Amino acid sequence: MPASRLPDSPAATRTDAVFAALRAAIVGCEFAPGERLRIEDLGERFGVSSSPLREALSRLVSLGLVDVFENRGFRVAPITVAGMADLTRVRVLVETEALRDAIAHGDDAWEAGVVAAAHAMSLAEQRLGDAPPALDDDWSVRHRAFHLAILAGTSSPMLRALAEQLFDRAERYRRFAARHAAAPRRKSAEHRQLLDAVLARDAERAEALLVRHVTATEKRVVASLLAMDADGLQ
Repeated sequence: MPASRLPDSPAATRTDAVFAALRAAIVGCEFAPGERLRIEDLGERFGVSSSPLREALSRLVSLGLVDVFENRGFRVAPITVAGMADLTRVRVLVETEALRDAIAHGDDAWEAGVVAAAHAMSLAEQRLGDAPPALDDDWSVRHRAFHLAILAGTSSPMLRALAEQLFDRAERYRRFAARHAAAPRRKSAEHRQLLDAVLARDAERAEALLVRHVTATEKRVVASLLAMDADGLQ
């Protein structure tokens, strides 16, 4: 595993830091689905004691990225076809509601944030050229920022928080499956259409495009997982 030791800081801050680092590592598939997360190994990797690690892992359990087993043990949550289907169903419910609310209540600052996030993602795509963006860390960060930006105008903090949690869970599936996809998916046209509908405040079209975008990800992930099963890679 790559070195990821954290700088010295107060206990609460260190818990937040190790939580963020662990979440990024799990979402980025640095740990395999179902892999046991040993406190001793993580302590050596991040240079922290067991207390902030257990707190961080407990928070990741609440986000659905880590499972508890044998009372005190932790392991990375599995990746399954059924799990992806359920996740997509809930994402559609949460994100379409948040999107409609954002379009209804988002102000000029929200629109500016959406445009800025879209532009940042486009710049990353231009730098990548013909290389597939799916596994590029910089593009992935900007892709996440764009999706959360279009929902950020919602008047519901709970919807924003749920959307963020669900996106991270879906991102882990996407990145895991992208390693075994038959061909890279080009999303720039989908994102541009979604951006245009959001800026036009066309809630019906924006919702339809978002649903199509999210379900297309599910189809590709499921196809990759089934192919991996057939090849004995899972």
